[in-house]
Amino acid sequence: MTPSPQGLSNAGSRYAATREFLRERAAPFVGIDPRALGAFRIALALLLLGDLLVYRLPGVRAFYTDDGVLPRSTLAEVYPALEAASIHAMSGSARVQTALLAVAACAAVCLLVGYRTRLSTGVSLALLASLYARNPFVINGGNTILVVFLFLALFVPLDARWSLGSGRRNAPDDRGDPRICSLGTAVALLTLVSIYAANAVSKYRSDAWMSGIAVPRIFQVEEFVVRLGPFVSEQAGALAAMNWLWIGLLAASVLLIAPSERLRTGVALAFVSAHLGMAATMRLAVFPFVMIAVLLLFFPPRAWDVVEAVASKVQVPARFADPALRSDGGSAAAPASSTPSTPSRVRRGVRAGAAVLLVGAFLALVWWQAAGVGLVDLPASESTGELSEVSWSFFAPNPPDTSSWYVARATLESGESIDAFGGGAVAFDRPPDAAETYPTTLWHQFGHRVRYAGETQYRPVAAYVCERADGDVESVTVFHVEQDVGPNGPVGKPEPQERISTAC
Repeated sequence: MTPSPQGLSNAGSRYAATREFLRERAAPFVGIDPRALGAFRIALALLLLGDLLVYRLPGVRAFYTDDGVLPRSTLAEVYPALEAASIHAMSGSARVQTALLAVAACAAVCLLVGYRTRLSTGVSLALLASLYARNPFVINGGNTILVVFLFLALFVPLDARWSLGSGRRNAPDDRGDPRICSLGTAVALLTLVSIYAANAVSKYRSDAWMSGIAVPRIFQVEEFVVRLGPFVSEQAGALAAMNWLWIGLLAASVLLIAPSERLRTGVALAFVSAHLGMAATMRLAVFPFVMIAVLLLFFPPRAWDVVEAVASKVQVPARFADPALRSDGGSAAAPASSTPSTPSRVRRGVRAGAAVLLVGAFLALVWWQAAGVGLVDLPASESTGELSEVSWSFFAPNPPDTSSWYVARATLESGESIDAFGGGAVAFDRPPDAAETYPTTLWHQFGHRVRYAGETQYRPVAAYVCERADGDVESVTVFHVEQDVGPNGPVGKPEPQERISTAC
């Protein structure tokens, strides 16, 4: 018996009413203010531009060409799947790599202003993931989190406010809560909470963290400590307090989705402050800024009301005062009747597929984090060492207990040995500042990731040193030097370990 049109209409109405009821109940927990989405989009775009132009562009030749420390042949030997998947691995030319960076920067600018937001987000995601796959030795957990949230950004309306595309969106309804609540907003918020929760579990399983010596020990690993870090590293009491405060804050991370706006704002501000402190004292690349950008999504409507009240006192150009860019949607918003009340079959299919993809991705991320902290057993073929390098545990469960640096000994045709980097005598003593032995953040990431690698990865490094060493160099020997550290400073003597010796 075929259902009557009246019955179908009633069923559709009941479904819509139920969905709206669930949204209203869930909004205080997993809803996101449209202004938070706009701020998140702007922060994402600025992060992309900063990562591309400040970090990647100066290191194009060294890290992304066949003349650098990871030519495509080595990438294919070590990570064949990444070499096959990366667009950037199609060429070893510096010009091609620079052109791809330029395209990615253009996409980031489009994302910044909210022009073709979903398309610009997708292009940014594809090019950033490809760039990171081209050289996985110059990324850290913060870079992978950036990729993940670019993917999740495809499922939320980033152009809802403060964008060139906001005028095409429907005017907000008259319900009291202005937050947008959907599967996409729920997954975005819960993903960050799960990252912090996994971080908390890994630290609870750590003797170093639970004894209060983890942070003091980390600040003795000098290659990570920059800017205000050297001063902070001398404050033993403050470092011990930071250890316990960070553990406590991670334990309270579930309150980021609390319905109380004051409590939620307070916890989000505490996390923002913690990440700003990390950025001011440690060399962590984009990680603290990525976390701050994502935390913008958690600030509730009252917080954004305060932001708008302050912003209203600042004079802005007339173009950006256009109603299409105002937080209230303005008169330029399209009328609600312009959107079909009943989605077509194709539209419903696309939405269902997107929901399945989103839930599947979230479950995969949760499994990955559980595996990273040891709550899920890995297949026997998996390397826990490789997983620990790219997990989001961040100095847990075992914070570093060694400081390390590199020494390259160049042997000249005369038989004399000199330091290939500085031209002076070869010395394995602890440098005055280990951070200065890495000229850039990318060099630090690369050195940290390959410190226990085999000859395959070190062979192009030695060739790179040969080309840039001073004088008539006959051969180069690369050493990785380690020294144990404790919460009060270095312990024992530096131990040089030869990684590769090759003729130039």
